[in-house]
Amino acid sequence: MATREVSAMIKQGFLSDPALSFSPSRTAAAATETLSRLYSPSSSPPQQQQQPQISESTRSTHHPTLFEMMSQEQLQETTTTNKPIKSQSRIFKLLSEFKNPNIRDSFSYLALGPGNVRLTVVGKDGFRVCMDVHKNVLAEKSRFFAEKLAIRDKENREMLHVVEISECDDVEVYVETVVLMYCDDLKRRLLGEDLDKVLALLKVSAAIMFDLGIQSCLEYLEAVPWSGDQEEKVISLLGELKLVDSATEVLQRITSEPSTSRRADDIFLKLLSGVLQAKDDKCRREMKTLISRLIREDASNYENRLDVSKDTLYSLCHRCLGSLILCLSEATCIDDSKGDRGALMAEIAREADNMQWLVDILIDKRMCDEFVKLWADQKELAILHCKIPTMYRHEISRITAQLCIAIGRGHILVPKDTRFSLLSTWLEALYEDFGWMRRASRSVDRKLVEDGLSQTILTLPMLQQQAILLNWFDRFLNKGGDCPNIQKAFEIWWRRAFIRQYSADQDSSHLQITVCDYQK
Repeated sequence: MATREVSAMIKQGFLSDPALSFSPSRTAAAATETLSRLYSPSSSPPQQQQQPQISESTRSTHHPTLFEMMSQEQLQETTTTNKPIKSQSRIFKLLSEFKNPNIRDSFSYLALGPGNVRLTVVGKDGFRVCMDVHKNVLAEKSRFFAEKLAIRDKENREMLHVVEISECDDVEVYVETVVLMYCDDLKRRLLGEDLDKVLALLKVSAAIMFDLGIQSCLEYLEAVPWSGDQEEKVISLLGELKLVDSATEVLQRITSEPSTSRRADDIFLKLLSGVLQAKDDKCRREMKTLISRLIREDASNYENRLDVSKDTLYSLCHRCLGSLILCLSEATCIDDSKGDRGALMAEIAREADNMQWLVDILIDKRMCDEFVKLWADQKELAILHCKIPTMYRHEISRITAQLCIAIGRGHILVPKDTRFSLLSTWLEALYEDFGWMRRASRSVDRKLVEDGLSQTILTLPMLQQQAILLNWFDRFLNKGGDCPNIQKAFEIWWRRAFIRQYSADQDSSHLQITVCDYQK
Protein backbone atom coordinates (compact mmCIF):
# COMPACT_ATOMS: atom_id res chain seq x y z
CA MET A 1 0.00 0.00 0.00
CA ALA A 2 1.31 3.41 -0.96
CA THR A 3 2.36 5.93 1.69
CA ARG A 4 -0.19 8.48 0.55
CA GLU A 5 -3.09 6.10 1.37
CA VAL A 6 -3.20 6.80 5.09
CA SER A 7 -2.71 10.54 4.56
CA ALA A 8 -5.59 10.51 2.08
CA MET A 9 -7.74 8.67 4.59
CA ILE A 10 -6.86 11.21 7.26
CA LYS A 11 -7.51 14.11 4.94
CA GLN A 12 -10.87 12.89 3.73
CA GLY A 13 -12.01 11.33 6.96
CA PHE A 14 -14.76 8.76 7.41
CA LEU A 15 -17.69 10.38 5.58
CA SER A 16 -21.23 9.43 6.41
CA ASP A 17 -22.84 11.73 3.84
CA PRO A 18 -22.73 10.33 0.30
CA ALA A 19 -23.10 13.86 -1.02
CA LEU A 20 -19.74 14.72 0.51
CA SER A 21 -17.98 11.77 -1.07
CA PHE A 22 -15.35 12.39 -3.71
CA SER A 23 -16.44 9.33 -5.62
CA PRO A 24 -17.53 10.30 -9.14
CA SER A 25 -20.21 7.64 -9.12
CA ARG A 26 -22.37 9.09 -6.37
CA THR A 27 -25.91 9.85 -7.50
CA ALA A 28 -28.72 12.00 -6.23
CA ALA A 29 -30.64 8.87 -5.33
CA ALA A 30 -27.85 7.78 -3.06
CA ALA A 31 -27.73 11.24 -1.54
CA THR A 32 -31.34 11.07 -0.47
CA GLU A 33 -30.52 8.09 1.69
CA THR A 34 -28.02 10.08 3.67
CA LEU A 35 -28.71 9.88 7.38
CA SER A 36 -26.33 12.50 8.72
CA ARG A 37 -23.57 14.84 7.58
CA LEU A 38 -20.04 15.50 8.63
CA TYR A 39 -18.18 18.71 8.13
CA SER A 40 -15.24 18.57 5.74
CA PRO A 41 -12.06 17.83 7.72
CA SER A 42 -10.08 20.10 5.41
CA SER A 43 -11.76 23.23 6.79
CA SER A 44 -9.47 23.55 9.78
CA PRO A 45 -6.49 21.20 10.00
CA PRO A 46 -5.84 20.17 13.59
CA GLN A 47 -2.52 20.33 15.34
CA GLN A 48 -2.29 16.55 15.75
CA GLN A 49 -2.79 13.81 13.20
CA GLN A 50 -6.47 13.60 12.23
CA GLN A 51 -8.27 10.32 12.42
CA PRO A 52 -11.38 9.18 10.54
CA GLN A 53 -14.73 10.49 11.67
CA ILE A 54 -17.87 8.45 12.26
CA SER A 55 -21.52 9.42 12.23
CA GLU A 56 -24.44 7.43 13.56
CA SER A 57 -28.19 7.57 13.13
CA THR A 58 -31.20 5.33 13.44
CA ARG A 59 -32.36 3.20 10.58
CA SER A 60 -34.83 0.37 10.02
CA THR A 61 -34.03 -2.96 11.55
CA HIS A 62 -33.94 -4.72 8.16
CA HIS A 63 -30.45 -6.04 7.53
CA PRO A 64 -29.57 -7.11 3.99
CA THR A 65 -27.48 -10.12 3.18
CA LEU A 66 -23.86 -9.75 2.14
CA PHE A 67 -24.70 -9.63 -1.54
CA GLU A 68 -27.51 -7.18 -0.87
CA MET A 69 -24.91 -4.98 0.78
CA MET A 70 -23.36 -4.44 -2.63
CA SER A 71 -26.22 -2.75 -4.42
CA GLN A 72 -27.01 -3.02 -8.07
CA GLU A 73 -25.79 0.54 -8.48
CA GLN A 74 -22.42 -0.42 -7.00
CA LEU A 75 -22.15 -3.42 -9.28
CA GLN A 76 -22.80 -1.20 -12.27
CA GLU A 77 -20.15 1.21 -11.06
CA THR A 78 -17.72 -1.67 -10.80
CA THR A 79 -18.10 -2.45 -14.49
CA THR A 80 -17.55 1.15 -15.57
CA THR A 81 -14.48 2.04 -13.48
CA ASN A 82 -10.87 1.50 -14.42
CA LYS A 83 -10.19 -0.75 -11.43
CA PRO A 84 -8.22 -3.81 -12.61
CA ILE A 85 -10.48 -6.82 -13.06
CA LYS A 86 -8.14 -9.07 -11.08
CA SER A 87 -8.30 -6.76 -8.07
CA GLN A 88 -12.12 -6.67 -8.23
CA SER A 89 -12.20 -10.44 -8.48
CA ARG A 90 -10.01 -10.78 -5.38
CA ILE A 91 -12.26 -8.41 -3.45
CA PHE A 92 -15.43 -10.31 -4.42
CA LYS A 93 -13.77 -13.58 -3.48
CA LEU A 94 -12.70 -12.08 -0.16
CA LEU A 95 -16.24 -10.94 0.60
CA SER A 96 -17.64 -14.32 -0.40
CA GLU A 97 -15.26 -16.04 2.02
CA PHE A 98 -16.24 -13.50 4.63
CA LYS A 99 -19.85 -14.53 4.29
CA ASN A 100 -19.42 -18.30 3.93
CA PRO A 101 -18.09 -19.96 7.11
CA ASN A 102 -17.58 -23.23 5.25
CA ILE A 103 -14.65 -21.66 3.41
CA ARG A 104 -13.11 -19.88 6.37
CA ASP A 105 -14.55 -21.53 9.44
CA SER A 106 -12.46 -19.29 11.63
CA PHE A 107 -14.66 -16.29 10.74
CA SER A 108 -17.40 -15.48 13.21
CA TYR A 109 -19.47 -13.18 11.00
CA LEU A 110 -22.70 -15.19 10.78
CA ALA A 111 -22.63 -16.14 14.43
CA LEU A 112 -22.93 -12.47 15.37
CA GLY A 113 -26.18 -11.91 13.50
CA PRO A 114 -27.01 -8.89 11.34
CA GLY A 115 -24.49 -6.09 11.19
CA ASN A 116 -25.22 -2.63 12.56
CA VAL A 117 -22.49 -0.62 10.81
CA ARG A 118 -22.62 0.08 7.08
CA LEU A 119 -18.98 0.44 5.96
CA THR A 120 -18.19 1.76 2.48
CA VAL A 121 -14.68 1.85 1.06
CA VAL A 122 -14.19 4.07 -1.99
CA GLY A 123 -11.07 4.03 -4.16
CA LYS A 124 -9.57 6.99 -5.97
CA ASP A 125 -11.00 5.67 -9.23
CA GLY A 126 -14.55 5.50 -7.83
CA PHE A 127 -14.57 1.77 -7.19
CA ARG A 128 -16.81 1.12 -4.18
CA VAL A 129 -17.31 -1.76 -1.77
CA CYS A 130 -20.01 -1.83 0.91
CA MET A 131 -20.06 -4.15 3.92
CA ASP A 132 -22.42 -4.55 6.86
CA VAL A 133 -20.24 -5.15 9.89
CA HIS A 134 -20.73 -5.25 13.65
CA LYS A 135 -20.15 -2.36 16.01
CA ASN A 136 -18.99 -4.57 18.86
CA VAL A 137 -16.35 -6.23 16.68
CA LEU A 138 -14.99 -2.91 15.45
CA ALA A 139 -14.97 -1.46 18.96
CA GLU A 140 -13.35 -4.56 20.47
CA LYS A 141 -10.61 -4.95 17.85
CA SER A 142 -9.86 -1.31 17.00
CA ARG A 143 -9.13 1.36 19.60
CA PHE A 144 -9.94 3.97 16.99
CA PHE A 145 -13.40 2.56 16.31
CA ALA A 146 -13.96 2.02 20.03
CA GLU A 147 -13.49 5.72 20.63
CA LYS A 148 -15.58 6.88 17.69
CA LEU A 149 -18.44 4.44 18.15
CA ALA A 150 -18.82 4.97 21.90
CA ILE A 151 -22.25 6.63 21.54
CA ARG A 152 -25.12 5.21 23.52
CA ASP A 153 -28.69 5.67 22.46
CA LYS A 154 -30.77 6.80 25.45
CA GLU A 155 -33.87 5.06 24.14
CA ASN A 156 -31.96 1.83 23.51
CA ARG A 157 -33.04 1.89 19.92
CA GLU A 158 -31.10 -0.20 17.48
CA MET A 159 -28.88 2.10 15.50
CA LEU A 160 -27.04 1.74 12.22
CA HIS A 161 -23.78 3.61 11.87
CA VAL A 162 -22.73 4.71 8.40
CA VAL A 163 -18.98 4.89 7.77
CA GLU A 164 -17.25 5.75 4.52
CA ILE A 165 -13.54 5.71 3.78
CA SER A 166 -12.81 7.79 0.69
CA GLU A 167 -9.89 8.26 -1.70
CA CYS A 168 -8.26 4.90 -0.94
CA ASP A 169 -5.32 3.83 -3.05
CA ASP A 170 -6.00 0.14 -2.43
CA VAL A 171 -9.58 -0.81 -1.59
CA GLU A 172 -8.67 -4.46 -1.28
CA VAL A 173 -6.29 -3.83 1.64
CA TYR A 174 -8.86 -1.83 3.59
CA VAL A 175 -11.52 -4.50 3.06
CA GLU A 176 -9.19 -7.30 4.07
CA THR A 177 -8.11 -5.45 7.22
CA VAL A 178 -11.75 -5.28 8.31
CA VAL A 179 -12.19 -8.96 7.45
CA LEU A 180 -9.20 -9.80 9.65
CA MET A 181 -11.08 -8.37 12.64
CA TYR A 182 -13.49 -11.30 12.36
CA CYS A 183 -10.73 -13.88 12.07
CA ASP A 184 -10.06 -16.03 15.12
CA ASP A 185 -6.68 -17.23 13.82
CA LEU A 186 -4.81 -14.37 12.14
CA LYS A 187 -1.59 -16.37 11.95
CA ARG A 188 -3.30 -18.97 9.80
CA ARG A 189 -4.93 -16.27 7.72
CA LEU A 190 -1.60 -14.57 6.92
CA LEU A 191 0.19 -17.84 6.20
CA GLY A 192 1.53 -17.81 2.65
CA GLU A 193 0.70 -14.15 2.02
CA ASP A 194 3.08 -11.95 0.05
CA LEU A 195 5.29 -9.79 2.26
CA ASP A 196 4.26 -6.58 0.47
CA LYS A 197 0.63 -7.44 1.17
CA VAL A 198 1.34 -7.93 4.86
CA LEU A 199 3.15 -4.59 5.00
CA ALA A 200 0.06 -2.95 3.49
CA LEU A 201 -2.17 -4.65 6.07
CA LEU A 202 0.19 -3.53 8.83
CA LYS A 203 -0.05 0.07 7.68
CA VAL A 204 -3.87 0.10 7.70
CA SER A 205 -3.98 -1.80 11.01
CA ALA A 206 -1.73 0.84 12.57
CA ALA A 207 -3.91 3.63 11.18
CA ILE A 208 -7.08 2.27 12.80
CA MET A 209 -5.27 1.00 15.93
CA PHE A 210 -6.07 -2.65 15.23
CA ASP A 211 -3.63 -3.99 17.81
CA LEU A 212 -4.16 -7.69 17.12
CA GLY A 213 -3.67 -7.05 13.42
CA ILE A 214 -0.45 -5.14 14.13
CA GLN A 215 0.82 -7.94 16.36
CA SER A 216 -0.01 -10.64 13.80
CA CYS A 217 1.67 -8.74 10.97
CA LEU A 218 4.79 -8.24 13.11
CA GLU A 219 4.85 -11.96 13.98
CA TYR A 220 4.64 -12.73 10.26
CA LEU A 221 7.51 -10.34 9.48
CA GLU A 222 9.61 -11.88 12.24
CA ALA A 223 9.15 -15.40 10.87
CA VAL A 224 9.54 -15.02 7.09
CA PRO A 225 12.77 -14.37 5.15
CA TRP A 226 13.32 -10.99 3.48
CA SER A 227 15.06 -10.13 0.25
CA GLY A 228 17.37 -7.12 0.14
CA ASP A 229 14.67 -4.82 -1.23
CA GLN A 230 12.07 -6.17 1.19
CA GLU A 231 14.39 -5.53 4.12
CA GLU A 232 14.56 -1.86 3.21
CA LYS A 233 10.75 -1.72 2.94
CA VAL A 234 10.28 -3.35 6.34
CA ILE A 235 12.73 -1.02 8.09
CA SER A 236 11.30 2.04 6.38
CA LEU A 237 7.66 1.20 7.22
CA LEU A 238 8.38 0.35 10.86
CA GLY A 239 10.15 3.68 11.23
CA GLU A 240 7.36 5.54 9.45
CA LEU A 241 4.68 3.99 11.68
CA LYS A 242 6.85 4.46 14.79
CA LEU A 243 6.60 0.77 15.58
CA VAL A 244 10.31 0.24 16.23
CA ASP A 245 9.74 -0.38 19.95
CA SER A 246 6.92 -2.83 19.24
CA ALA A 247 8.97 -4.59 16.55
CA THR A 248 12.02 -5.39 18.64
CA GLU A 249 11.89 -9.09 17.76
CA VAL A 250 11.41 -8.29 14.08
CA LEU A 251 14.47 -6.06 14.02
CA GLN A 252 16.71 -8.44 15.95
CA ARG A 253 17.78 -10.06 12.68
CA ILE A 254 19.38 -6.79 11.53
CA THR A 255 20.44 -5.22 14.82
CA SER A 256 22.71 -6.33 17.58
CA GLU A 257 24.00 -5.09 20.88
CA PRO A 258 26.23 -2.03 20.64
CA SER A 259 29.56 -3.21 19.30
CA THR A 260 32.87 -2.42 20.93
CA SER A 261 36.25 -2.25 19.25
CA ARG A 262 37.42 -5.27 21.21
CA ARG A 263 34.38 -7.31 20.22
CA ALA A 264 34.82 -6.44 16.54
CA ASP A 265 38.50 -7.33 16.74
CA ASP A 266 37.73 -10.72 18.26
CA ILE A 267 35.22 -11.56 15.52
CA PHE A 268 37.46 -10.29 12.75
CA LEU A 269 40.49 -12.14 14.11
CA LYS A 270 38.52 -15.37 14.34
CA LEU A 271 37.25 -15.09 10.76
CA LEU A 272 40.61 -14.23 9.24
CA SER A 273 42.47 -16.85 11.26
CA GLY A 274 39.96 -19.46 10.14
CA VAL A 275 40.56 -18.59 6.49
CA LEU A 276 44.35 -18.52 6.85
CA GLN A 277 44.38 -21.96 8.50
CA ALA A 278 41.68 -23.60 6.37
CA LYS A 279 42.42 -27.11 5.11
CA ASP A 280 40.21 -27.07 2.01
CA ASP A 281 41.86 -24.83 -0.60
CA LYS A 282 38.70 -24.37 -2.66
CA CYS A 283 36.65 -23.24 0.32
CA ARG A 284 39.52 -21.07 1.51
CA ARG A 285 39.55 -19.22 -1.82
CA GLU A 286 35.78 -18.76 -1.75
CA MET A 287 35.80 -17.33 1.78
CA LYS A 288 38.74 -15.05 0.95
CA THR A 289 36.78 -13.65 -1.98
CA LEU A 290 33.67 -13.20 0.16
CA ILE A 291 35.39 -11.44 3.06
CA SER A 292 37.42 -9.23 0.72
CA ARG A 293 34.25 -8.11 -1.05
CA LEU A 294 32.50 -7.34 2.25
CA ILE A 295 35.49 -5.35 3.47
CA ARG A 296 35.57 -3.33 0.26
CA GLU A 297 31.87 -2.57 0.60
CA ASP A 298 32.43 -1.40 4.16
CA ALA A 299 35.47 0.67 3.15
CA SER A 300 33.35 2.54 0.60
CA ASN A 301 30.87 3.56 3.32
CA TYR A 302 32.61 6.16 5.44
CA GLU A 303 29.71 6.42 7.89
CA ASN A 304 29.83 2.76 8.92
CA ARG A 305 33.47 1.75 8.78
CA LEU A 306 34.26 -1.67 10.20
CA ASP A 307 35.96 -0.91 13.48
CA VAL A 308 38.93 -3.28 13.44
CA SER A 309 42.23 -2.22 14.94
CA LYS A 310 45.47 -2.10 12.99
CA ASP A 311 47.07 -4.26 15.67
CA THR A 312 44.75 -7.14 14.84
CA LEU A 313 45.68 -7.11 11.16
CA TYR A 314 49.39 -6.69 11.76
CA SER A 315 49.43 -9.53 14.27
CA LEU A 316 48.23 -11.79 11.44
CA CYS A 317 50.86 -10.33 9.10
CA HIS A 318 53.64 -11.12 11.58
CA ARG A 319 52.27 -14.62 11.96
CA CYS A 320 52.39 -15.18 8.19
CA LEU A 321 55.88 -13.69 7.94
CA GLY A 322 57.08 -16.04 10.65
CA SER A 323 55.60 -19.01 8.80
CA LEU A 324 57.24 -17.92 5.53
CA ILE A 325 60.67 -17.58 7.11
CA LEU A 326 60.31 -20.99 8.76
CA CYS A 327 59.21 -22.66 5.52
CA LEU A 328 61.98 -21.09 3.46
CA SER A 329 64.56 -22.04 6.08
CA GLU A 330 63.44 -25.66 5.91
CA ALA A 331 63.36 -25.55 2.12
CA THR A 332 67.02 -24.50 1.89
CA CYS A 333 68.08 -27.43 4.05
CA ILE A 334 65.90 -30.18 2.68
CA ASP A 335 67.29 -32.94 0.49
CA ASP A 336 65.91 -32.94 -3.05
CA SER A 337 65.59 -36.71 -2.91
CA LYS A 338 63.07 -36.58 -0.11
CA GLY A 339 59.47 -36.83 -1.12
CA ASP A 340 58.19 -34.19 1.28
CA ARG A 341 59.82 -31.31 -0.64
CA GLY A 342 56.71 -30.85 -2.75
CA ALA A 343 54.48 -30.53 0.33
CA LEU A 344 56.85 -27.95 1.80
CA MET A 345 56.85 -25.91 -1.39
CA ALA A 346 53.06 -26.04 -1.47
CA GLU A 347 53.08 -24.68 2.07
CA ILE A 348 55.32 -21.80 0.94
CA ALA A 349 52.90 -20.93 -1.84
CA ARG A 350 50.01 -21.13 0.59
CA GLU A 351 51.61 -18.77 3.13
CA ALA A 352 52.57 -16.34 0.36
CA ASP A 353 48.99 -16.38 -0.88
CA ASN A 354 47.75 -15.67 2.64
CA MET A 355 50.13 -12.73 2.90
CA GLN A 356 48.87 -11.33 -0.43
CA TRP A 357 45.32 -11.48 0.89
CA LEU A 358 46.24 -9.64 4.09
CA VAL A 359 48.06 -6.97 2.08
CA ASP A 360 44.93 -6.46 -0.02
CA ILE A 361 42.90 -5.96 3.16
CA LEU A 362 45.45 -3.49 4.55
CA ILE A 363 45.32 -1.52 1.29
CA ASP A 364 41.50 -1.48 1.27
CA LYS A 365 41.42 -0.26 4.86
CA ARG A 366 44.19 2.34 4.22
CA MET A 367 46.47 0.76 6.80
CA CYS A 368 49.29 -0.49 4.59
CA ASP A 369 51.93 2.21 5.09
CA GLU A 370 53.59 0.42 8.00
CA PHE A 371 53.61 -2.86 6.12
CA VAL A 372 55.73 -1.35 3.32
CA LYS A 373 58.48 -0.67 5.83
CA LEU A 374 57.95 -4.08 7.45
CA TRP A 375 58.31 -5.81 4.06
CA ALA A 376 61.32 -3.66 3.11
CA ASP A 377 63.07 -4.76 6.32
CA GLN A 378 62.76 -8.49 5.55
CA LYS A 379 66.42 -8.90 4.61
CA GLU A 380 66.60 -12.44 5.99
CA LEU A 381 63.55 -13.51 4.03
CA ALA A 382 64.95 -11.97 0.83
CA ILE A 383 68.22 -13.91 1.26
CA LEU A 384 66.35 -17.19 1.82
CA HIS A 385 64.11 -16.37 -1.14
CA CYS A 386 66.99 -16.40 -3.64
CA LYS A 387 68.15 -19.85 -2.45
CA ILE A 388 65.09 -21.83 -3.52
CA PRO A 389 63.87 -22.55 -7.08
CA THR A 390 61.87 -19.82 -8.82
CA MET A 391 58.94 -22.12 -9.48
CA TYR A 392 58.32 -22.37 -5.72
CA ARG A 393 59.08 -18.82 -4.64
CA HIS A 394 57.46 -16.59 -7.29
CA GLU A 395 54.29 -16.12 -5.23
CA ILE A 396 56.36 -14.19 -2.68
CA SER A 397 57.37 -11.64 -5.31
CA ARG A 398 53.72 -10.92 -6.00
CA ILE A 399 53.62 -9.20 -2.59
CA THR A 400 56.22 -6.71 -3.83
CA ALA A 401 54.21 -6.20 -7.01
CA GLN A 402 51.08 -5.50 -4.94
CA LEU A 403 52.85 -2.81 -2.97
CA CYS A 404 54.32 -1.14 -6.05
CA ILE A 405 50.90 -1.04 -7.75
CA ALA A 406 49.32 0.55 -4.65
CA ILE A 407 52.15 3.08 -4.30
CA GLY A 408 51.93 3.90 -8.01
CA ARG A 409 48.20 4.57 -7.66
CA GLY A 410 48.64 6.75 -4.60
CA HIS A 411 46.87 4.27 -2.31
CA ILE A 412 49.90 4.01 -0.01
CA LEU A 413 51.81 7.07 1.16
CA VAL A 414 55.26 6.34 2.54
CA PRO A 415 58.51 8.36 2.69
CA LYS A 416 60.98 8.12 -0.20
CA ASP A 417 63.50 6.30 2.00
CA THR A 418 60.95 3.56 2.63
CA ARG A 419 60.12 3.33 -1.09
CA PHE A 420 63.80 3.05 -2.00
CA SER A 421 64.39 0.47 0.75
CA LEU A 422 61.50 -1.61 -0.61
CA LEU A 423 63.04 -1.69 -4.09
CA SER A 424 66.55 -2.25 -2.77
CA THR A 425 65.41 -5.36 -0.88
CA TRP A 426 62.95 -6.92 -3.33
CA LEU A 427 63.43 -5.51 -6.86
CA GLU A 428 66.03 -8.09 -7.93
CA ALA A 429 63.76 -10.89 -6.70
CA LEU A 430 60.85 -9.38 -8.65
CA TYR A 431 62.99 -9.28 -11.82
CA GLU A 432 63.98 -12.94 -11.37
CA ASP A 433 60.45 -14.17 -10.67
CA PHE A 434 58.54 -12.02 -13.16
CA GLY A 435 58.52 -14.61 -15.93
CA TRP A 436 57.16 -17.31 -13.62
CA MET A 437 54.62 -14.89 -12.13
CA ARG A 438 53.27 -14.16 -15.59
CA ARG A 439 53.09 -17.76 -16.76
CA ALA A 440 51.91 -19.42 -13.54
CA SER A 441 49.00 -17.15 -12.66
CA ARG A 442 46.31 -15.72 -14.90
CA SER A 443 45.46 -13.17 -12.22
CA VAL A 444 48.77 -11.36 -12.74
CA ASP A 445 48.25 -8.37 -15.02
CA ARG A 446 51.64 -7.71 -16.62
CA LYS A 447 50.84 -4.14 -17.64
CA LEU A 448 49.47 -3.34 -14.19
CA VAL A 449 52.65 -4.57 -12.51
CA GLU A 450 54.88 -2.72 -14.97
CA ASP A 451 52.95 0.54 -14.56
CA GLY A 452 53.00 0.28 -10.77
CA LEU A 453 56.73 -0.43 -10.73
CA SER A 454 57.41 2.45 -13.13
CA GLN A 455 55.43 4.94 -11.06
CA THR A 456 57.11 3.81 -7.84
CA ILE A 457 60.57 4.26 -9.36
CA LEU A 458 59.68 7.71 -10.71
CA THR A 459 58.71 8.92 -7.21
CA LEU A 460 62.34 8.55 -6.08
CA PRO A 461 65.08 11.19 -6.31
CA MET A 462 66.80 11.43 -9.72
CA LEU A 463 70.02 9.70 -8.68
CA GLN A 464 68.09 6.72 -7.32
CA GLN A 465 65.97 6.64 -10.50
CA GLN A 466 69.13 6.60 -12.56
CA ALA A 467 70.73 3.74 -10.62
CA ILE A 468 67.60 1.57 -10.80
CA LEU A 469 66.76 2.27 -14.45
CA LEU A 470 70.30 1.79 -15.76
CA ASN A 471 70.43 -1.54 -13.95
CA TRP A 472 67.06 -2.46 -15.49
CA PHE A 473 68.34 -1.43 -18.96
CA ASP A 474 71.15 -3.98 -18.85
CA ARG A 475 68.94 -6.71 -17.42
CA PHE A 476 66.17 -6.13 -19.98
CA LEU A 477 68.64 -6.49 -22.85
CA ASN A 478 69.69 -9.89 -21.52
CA LYS A 479 66.42 -11.29 -20.12
CA GLY A 480 63.92 -9.87 -22.60
CA GLY A 481 60.30 -10.94 -21.95
CA ASP A 482 61.09 -12.42 -18.54
CA CYS A 483 61.91 -8.95 -17.25
CA PRO A 484 59.30 -6.23 -16.61
CA ASN A 485 59.15 -3.72 -19.44
CA ILE A 486 59.41 -0.32 -17.75
CA GLN A 487 60.76 1.62 -20.71
CA LYS A 488 58.13 4.34 -20.19
CA ALA A 489 59.73 5.08 -16.84
CA PHE A 490 63.11 5.04 -18.58
CA GLU A 491 61.88 7.60 -21.14
CA ILE A 492 60.56 9.93 -18.45
CA TRP A 493 63.79 9.70 -16.50
CA TRP A 494 65.77 10.40 -19.69
CA ARG A 495 63.76 13.54 -20.47
CA ARG A 496 64.08 14.73 -16.89
CA ALA A 497 67.79 14.15 -16.93
CA PHE A 498 68.81 15.45 -20.38
CA ILE A 499 65.97 17.35 -22.08
CA ARG A 500 63.84 19.18 -19.53
CA GLN A 501 66.44 19.77 -16.91
CA TYR A 502 65.20 21.51 -13.81
CA SER A 503 67.49 23.53 -11.57
CA ALA A 504 66.46 24.09 -7.99
CA ASP A 505 68.46 27.37 -7.98
CA GLN A 506 66.91 29.04 -10.98
CA ASP A 507 68.15 32.55 -11.84
CA SER A 508 65.41 35.03 -11.09
CA SER A 509 67.48 38.12 -11.93
CA HIS A 510 65.31 38.82 -14.97
CA LEU A 511 62.38 39.57 -12.73
CA GLN A 512 61.58 43.26 -12.35
CA ILE A 513 59.98 44.56 -9.20
CA THR A 514 58.38 47.98 -9.11
CA VAL A 515 57.53 49.67 -5.85
CA CYS A 516 55.07 52.54 -5.91
CA ASP A 517 54.27 54.91 -3.09
CA TYR A 518 50.73 56.18 -2.84
CA GLN A 519 49.82 59.30 -0.98
CA LYS A 520 47.35 58.82 1.78
